Amino acid sequence: QLQLVESGGGLVQPGGSLTLSCTATGYTLENVAVGWFRQAPGKEREGVSCIGRSNNNRYYVDSIKDRFAISRDNAKNTVYLQISSLVPEDAGTYYCAVDTIQTGCTQPALTPLNGGLATFHWGQGTQVTVSS
Repeated sequence: QLQLVESGGGLVQPGGSLTLSCTATGYTLENVAVGWFRQAPGKEREGVSCIGRSNNNRYYVDSIKDRFAISRDNAKNTVYLQISSLVPEDAGTYYCAVDTIQTGCTQPALTPLNGGLATFHWGQGTQVTVSS
């Protein structure tokens, strides 16, 4: 059974950086698209970045694309989200998600194909706090 585990969150000072990890068990991420989402307090969850099975297939929302970098390490079955120059607006819970029937991304927010809830999987999230 596919499970996604995010890690790497924590308390970071403004201007700092961190790397979030999304590791899968029970499934190989190598050939599927993986998305990162952020949910700030009191706001809806938004997709911030997506990476397809090819490292050249990457998308970012415009507001963060100069500071966020998504990548994958297939040997570790892990997708990363590096965040630099953190600002308070980056705070929130970060989730990764996989749709096992999608191999590529067409936008920053990975969305289920054909309402495919059976193929779309979420991690439990990791909390990022930005404060001095």
